Amino acid sequence: MLIPSIDIQSGSTVQLIGGRDKALDAGDPGPIADRFAPVGEVAVIDLDAAIGTGSNEVLIRTLLPRAACRVGGGIRSVEAALRWLDLGAAKVILGTAATPEILGQLPRQRAIAALDAFDGDVVTHGWRTKTGRSILDRIAEVREFVGGFLITFVEREGRMQGTNLDLVAAIVAAAGDSRVTIAGGVTTPHDIAALDRLGADAQVGMALYTGRLSLAEAFTAPLVSDRPDGLWPTIVSDEFGVTLGLAYSNAESVARALGTGRGVYWSRHRGLWEKGASSGHSQELVRIGIDCDRDTLLFTVRQLGAFCHQGTRTCFGPDRGITATFARIQAQMAAATPGSYSARLASDPALLRAKLIEEATELAEAATPAAIAHEAADVLYFTLAHLASAGVDLARVADELDRRGLAVSRRPGNAKGGPQ
Repeated sequence: MLIPSIDIQSGSTVQLIGGRDKALDAGDPGPIADRFAPVGEVAVIDLDAAIGTGSNEVLIRTLLPRAACRVGGGIRSVEAALRWLDLGAAKVILGTAATPEILGQLPRQRAIAALDAFDGDVVTHGWRTKTGRSILDRIAEVREFVGGFLITFVEREGRMQGTNLDLVAAIVAAAGDSRVTIAGGVTTPHDIAALDRLGADAQVGMALYTGRLSLAEAFTAPLVSDRPDGLWPTIVSDEFGVTLGLAYSNAESVARALGTGRGVYWSRHRGLWEKGASSGHSQELVRIGIDCDRDTLLFTVRQLGAFCHQGTRTCFGPDRGITATFARIQAQMAAATPGSYSARLASDPALLRAKLIEEATELAEAATPAAIAHEAADVLYFTLAHLASAGVDLARVADELDRRGLAVSRRPGNAKGGPQ
């Protein structure tokens, strides 16, 4: 799988050759993070912090809401690692601090040990100090404490000359159940596919920035198909995991989807097909996933209107549950439907506030399962009404909950003004 890389130096996205010479300056990391976000996690490395010449922390914080970031560079303490995790980093990458003592205090699956090697020799401090130790020895020391390893072949970094597949095979075997990511020299779809077959991900920077490798061909490199037409079945779902329908994709449609940020597929009858181009029921692409067998795609989208040509939101019939209730409330408020309680709430903020407080109190006092379910439904309805009246999308709430779920440090959560 592909892990796009954003290396930051003096506030700008750069690519270094051999860890020293600047070969490229791609500018503001923000738009780059936006472009990479739909394909999964993005490695964001603070080169100044790694080398000890400064910090890009303020800038990197702004990237966390824009993409699922693996943050690395200069993280040398438990406190620093936890701070990044609490801020919303998907994972933290530790180099010289990747010791059992420090890693043992971090959540294993969100910690990555970065081992940088120059001609097989592990190097530290921004690739400038040789240690005389081998990669495999270092892996054995910490593999039980981390969920992954980032192995950078420094002599190949930025040179686009391919990677060392023989050494990768040994590294993957030594890493056990820790996922390996390889950086340095990965240039072609063949490189990425070969690494994936070995059980390793490919971290790519220079090839993407120079256009040697497109984001779409890098992302789809591991995919296979057993269909005569070579298409990949594509499950289309909304942000809440509700399946909207089934479509098909190929390299051209994925490239168009990533390039436009829209739901674009390959119709078996019409060819390239952008959902909503004629109906107006368009899709905003959130992310694309690949299944474990590498033969099926998952498009997560923000769907405007119906997905099905028969007018229902899904190809399996009408939507239901919280998302359906929210859509109904939004429609009634927007149309000011006569006799609609939702429309009344939209025009009477004081009533909505009073009902929120009233129903929350009744939920807190409910004792039986039936009563709790009933009162919880009331609270959810008035919460959805409050969101709709304020123009706040339900997906924004889901994003906020996901963000909070990334925090490791926990506050006591005492009631405000109540018993402590």
